[in-house]
Amino acid sequence: MTEAHNSWVLVTGASSGFGEEFARQYAKQGHSLILVARRLDRLEKLAETLRQQYRIDVVVEQVDLSNLAEIVRLHERLRERGIAVDILINNAGHGLQGPFLDSQIDTALAMVQLDIASLTAVTHVFAQDMRKRRRGKILLIASLLAYYGVDNFAVYAASKAYVLRLGEALHREFKRDGVTVTVLCPGMSDTGFAQAAQQKLTPALKQVMMQPAPVVRAGIRALQSGRISVVPGWANKVVAFLARATPRRLNQAIFSRVMNG
Repeated sequence: MTEAHNSWVLVTGASSGFGEEFARQYAKQGHSLILVARRLDRLEKLAETLRQQYRIDVVVEQVDLSNLAEIVRLHERLRERGIAVDILINNAGHGLQGPFLDSQIDTALAMVQLDIASLTAVTHVFAQDMRKRRRGKILLIASLLAYYGVDNFAVYAASKAYVLRLGEALHREFKRDGVTVTVLCPGMSDTGFAQAAQQKLTPALKQVMMQPAPVVRAGIRALQSGRISVVPGWANKVVAFLARATPRRLNQAIFSRVMNG
């Protein structure tokens, strides 16, 4: 049997978008899957499709990751079944466009809870097991907005900046324990995020929009090769480079125009 057939991949936010595409690509490689999200019907439909198409094991877990206790119970259920997570795709997240003061504080804090607190908790819980086994891989999904503070995306951009910096630090911390941590920073992608986030699609964003498949392939390749982070797509790489190479006042103004029109 190949290494893929002996390994489990856990994908959070697996019911749509990048999460669904990660599940499909890892299934094609022959990995067993644990699909985690809140929408049980979509998870079960995807799981059945992947079982039939690739003849792999797929475990479906309906979990509200914003609840820390549910994350702990998920870990316990998998441990009771003898399932060790070899690859963690920490993808679940939530975004919303709009002026900071025009949104309810509960909405902003819910974003912080899922995008920061829950991602941190999932990473901590499953990385403990990886450290004991001295092997494992973790991919954290950030965003191109991690490089910019963007008006009307204040909380989301700040949350993704946290994910990027967390991943960069853990990449070095975990390396000595045999665990790889990589951060994927996608730009605008056709995942349904824009609709859920009530995001305005400016002409510039439409021109650089990527499909999920190449973004996910870039993330998997970067994780496999042990890279610290990856920005998929040449246009996105330029935007990330400009964040480092130009004055903040200039690049923030340019990117604000790109995102908000």
